[in-house]
Parts: sequence; structure tokens; C-alpha cells
Amino acid sequence: MAIPQRTAAFAYRAAASFVILIGIARVSGLWSGSPTWGSFLYYTVLSNVLCLVWMVWSAILTLRDAQSKGWYGFSTPSVRFAAAVMEAITVTMLIYLFVLAPALFTQPGAYEPFTLTDNLVHIITPILVIIDWLLFIPKGRLGRFDPVLWALIPWGYLVFAYTFSALGGTFAGQPVPYPFMNVEKNGLGGVVLWIIGLSIALIGVGYLFYGLDRLLARVGAGREERRRVERGAHAA
Repeated sequence: MAIPQRTAAFAYRAAASFVILIGIARVSGLWSGSPTWGSFLYYTVLSNVLCLVWMVWSAILTLRDAQSKGWYGFSTPSVRFAAAVMEAITVTMLIYLFVLAPALFTQPGAYEPFTLTDNLVHIITPILVIIDWLLFIPKGRLGRFDPVLWALIPWGYLVFAYTFSALGGTFAGQPVPYPFMNVEKNGLGGVVLWIIGLSIALIGVGYLFYGLDRLLARVGAGREERRRVERGAHAA
């Protein structure tokens, strides 16, 4: 169940790409004369970059398909990877809303959550990607174990972050990018529990997307069957 209209898909993806780019530019200081390149070490920014690349690629492919196949139909580089990107950026939103932002309200410091920049990279970009998946990606083609595979993206970031830290790198002066990853403060057991808990949560969210994909596919198939029956009745 999706909208087979490349006109709408291209317009949406082009606009979404621009909004995502603004968020990345603001959070990294690209608008200023002295960008903070270290911001690209964080999962938040990297997941937004992934979404930007994906959305631009999707827009280009949509335009190319429209020119060769017409403006009616679906266009996506990969149905399964579209869901993987959606899951990757949903992780960004959920960890921000339920882990990082609550801590910011209780910890001392001048940092304020839910600013325009924060909202762009943590909330608006995820919503844009989820809407794109809902509206323009064909349903019913995801694999049963895809939600587990989607977890490889955040798990890969954990490997990168800890490797970078072990080699002497820092994240804005801190040994790890996010407080729940700090072994010195939380202990090894505490960090392991955090990672296990978050992994279970993100895979659970992945299966919610998988279930929604199956549901929307059945709804779409039911509607198509009713249309065929109606067309047959009219023809008779």
C-alpha cells in the first residue's frame, strides 16, 4: 500500500533532502566560517548524512525512472535498504527522546534540548524518512529477519566509536560520544546492560515496522482485489 506517483515522490524527496541538509548544516556549523567537523563523529549526524544521501539518491532515481518509464509507478533504490535507513534514523529519534533529552533536563549545563537544530536532526529528519517509507515505498517485500540486520548499522557505529576512542580519539573532549557508553562512569556491566536493552528496543521497533509493512501490504492487496472485482462487474 503506497502511492504510485513519481511526481509526488520526487517533489517530496527533493524538499526532504533540502530540509535534512539544513539540519546537518546547522548542527555542524557549516553555515558559519568555522565548521565543527567533530560533529560528524556522532551517530546523530552520521545517521542524518545517511538519510541525506539516501533521499537524494531516491530523488535522482525517481526522476530518472519518470523520464524512462513515466510518472506513474514506484521508484526506490532498494525496498529493504529503505527500511534499514528508516530504522537507523528512528534509533536517533528514540534515543534522543527517551535517553538523552531527559538526562539533559536533570544534568547541569547550558545545553538546552529541543532547539530548532536539535529538532531538525533528531525529530524532523526521522519523521520525513518515515513518511517517505509510508507513502512511496512498496510494501510486503521485507524479510522476516530484516529487523535484526537493520541493527547492524547502530552496532557498527558502536564498534567505530569504541575503536576511535581506544586509538586516542575524543568526542568533544569526552572519551565516548554518549553517556550510556561511558565505562568509567557506568561500569562495564552497566554499559553492557545499556547496549543490550537498547538493542532489544531497536530490534523490537524494527519488528513493529515489519508488522506494519505486512499489514499495509495486505490492505493494499485487498483494495486491489476489490478494484478488479468492480472492474469485472462493470465489464459484465
